[in-house]
Amino acid sequence: MTSVFTGKRIVVTGGAGGIGIETVRAFMDQGGHVIMADLDEAALARAQEVLGRVRLGTIASALDTPAECARVIEAAGAPVYALVHLAGLFERDELNPDDHGVWNRAIAANLTNAYDMAVAFSTRFDRREPARIVLTSSVAYRRGSPDRVPYAAAKGGIVGLTRALSRKLAPDVLVNAIAPGVIETKMTDSIIAERGDAYRQEIPLKRFGKPSEIASVIRFLCSPDASYITGQTITIDGGITNA
Repeated sequence: MTSVFTGKRIVVTGGAGGIGIETVRAFMDQGGHVIMADLDEAALARAQEVLGRVRLGTIASALDTPAECARVIEAAGAPVYALVHLAGLFERDELNPDDHGVWNRAIAANLTNAYDMAVAFSTRFDRREPARIVLTSSVAYRRGSPDRVPYAAAKGGIVGLTRALSRKLAPDVLVNAIAPGVIETKMTDSIIAERGDAYRQEIPLKRFGKPSEIASVIRFLCSPDASYITGQTITIDGGITNA
């Protein structure tokens, strides 16, 4: 396999999650040097045991301030070629008028930190060739998520952020987003347990997605093959949205 990311430094937030690990693996398999950021230090240690320590660094961070986001980018130790922002919070919302916490956390952990990571990246990227940012939206922004209204709103914001950044940072940085459907990860365990059969029947491919199927799209968007793609949100949902 061609090592298209040899010599390139890539930061992956939410890197210790199901999609994160497969994304880190996809870059490492093609020669990339990856900095894996995650809130969960134990999960980072487990991921490093699985993936090895060669060309892989880890950093624990909540990404909750601009300074923390800058610290994560700087952990790469050199200008960064790509930022893949997977970190997020998937929390049920009961529309409680006396509790604004779910909304505040959803916006902070799914949208504000994406903006802060992009701003930090915008002054620290590798300028030898067009750099890459890949943000994470969700089919929730297109279909709506009745049990997680703030989450759906934040993921819609990611689409607007992607479009605006793609214009602001062009031609030096290509900015795109992914919008996964139901993917078999720890995050979606509760949804699959509650109404997995009903969801599966809605999906034309009649199955849930695998983390590696998301990672392969991210890898493509960061590769030379995607050199004329920016401002796009790529839906990866087995056809549930448009088929």
